Amino acid sequence: MFLFFQAQIFMLAHATEMTAKASFSLDTAPLHQKLVITNLICPIEAREWAQWLEEIGFLPGEPVRVVARVMPGASPLVVSVGPSFFALRNNEARCVQVRPI
Repeated sequence: MFLFFQAQIFMLAHATEMTAKASFSLDTAPLHQKLVITNLICPIEAREWAQWLEEIGFLPGEPVRVVARVMPGASPLVVSVGPSFFALRNNEARCVQVRPI
């Protein structure tokens, strides 16, 4: 019985750790959380956004954080990537997949 509970605790801890490392889009990120870019996923009708985002420094592995928002859920977001700051609309920020550092 004791081993059963230990196994359940381990599985719960492992699931929590995996969830904490899961990617989410930058438009949903909390303010000032240290994140790293994992991927760019843009809508098919705006494929050029991925190239544009890469050109200004939104590359996998780069540190990023949301510095300010106009209002919760509103555009634009002020985002820090590397040493630079950019204003992104929600649709653009939604293309940037991130995870906590």
